[in-house]
Amino acid sequence: MKMKISLVIHGPEVIDSGGAKRVLEKLSCMGKVEAQLGGAMGKIAVLDAGLENVIDISRHLKPSACIESFFKTSDLVCLLNRGKTVETGRVFGGMVAARLREPEMKPLIQIESPECAGGKLIPLNKKAGEYLEILSEILELPVEVSRPLQSSVRVEKCPKTGKTQVIRKLSGVFPGENILVNGIVIGKSLSSEINIVSENGFIVAIEGGEIKDHGLEKLHNYEKMDPIDLAKAWAKSGSLRRSDFLLLNAQKQNSSSRSSGLSSRSRMGKVVLIDHAAEHSFELAAGAELAVTVGDDTTAIAGNILFRLGIPIIGVTDGDCDNLTCRTEIYPGSVVLRLAAGNDDILGKILKQKFFGEESSAVLVDIHAFKEDVLKLAEPLIEAVFEY
Repeated sequence: MKMKISLVIHGPEVIDSGGAKRVLEKLSCMGKVEAQLGGAMGKIAVLDAGLENVIDISRHLKPSACIESFFKTSDLVCLLNRGKTVETGRVFGGMVAARLREPEMKPLIQIESPECAGGKLIPLNKKAGEYLEILSEILELPVEVSRPLQSSVRVEKCPKTGKTQVIRKLSGVFPGENILVNGIVIGKSLSSEINIVSENGFIVAIEGGEIKDHGLEKLHNYEKMDPIDLAKAWAKSGSLRRSDFLLLNAQKQNSSSRSSGLSSRSRMGKVVLIDHAAEHSFELAAGAELAVTVGDDTTAIAGNILFRLGIPIIGVTDGDCDNLTCRTEIYPGSVVLRLAAGNDDILGKILKQKFFGEESSAVLVDIHAFKEDVLKLAEPLIEAVFEY
């Protein structure tokens, strides 16, 4: 019986580079390979590469959750990643391993930057030693000597206020990059040494960078003021997809073949609201005829995703874009509204109250009439309308 190998793929870069496809092909000589990916931009990369029948993109799980799921069914689990640098990739792998409840259940090996000159295999637990030599030969990658990982999180009392602070250090930061927490831009780096500081679940400072107040409002859910666990949050710098990419003609043809767009004819259908939750666009848009996207970056990211799914959007923006994507594709028939500064969230709240209530979707009798209603509500705030 062939051994079962599970591959957890993180991020779009290792897919865009062709590394994921080559690793999958090489691992198949060892046994049966099952691959899974989490994260919105990674899902786009899978679709662009035509690998959706090879890499499972149906679930939205963190890498650690994927690994724990595979531990129950596999002989060997590998984490495939391509960090900005090999060192940042190593730090990432160590953080993932540190979150596992039973880290020694099955052999766990990180395949870091396989297409780069400094690419390597990194053992993430003691059992990894069983397969390091054979993987090194098959993938033609050196094995990194195991070394202890320094924690990126420390807890201490502020000498000025006496309050307990959680301080999260980011690795591999370049000056001028966006700083993101849970997918939301909360500031910009001014140096390569960045520490995010929180008190009682609320971010109060970015050492080595500057805070974006509106981003913190989004992160903490505006007036609800929801706290976050900075130690466990997804924190990074840069863009959501660093590599440039080309869409496959097949994807364009497939999405263009769908009878969609915002026609002038009345049509019943499901409409979804994507309000600063672009990373969940795949799940939210299931079965939808139209999506309303609130926020500049949300519209750019969700627009990219929904283009692949053949779903038009009504984008609500106000020119406050953090340039998180390399290029934006919007499905034909879509409309993007640019409002006066600071008004995208205001209109988003009005639309939610009027059409969606406590839900993120609604089945409407007339989608075209809904579009007209949105335009009327937005009219006093509109600076420009872009039709696709």
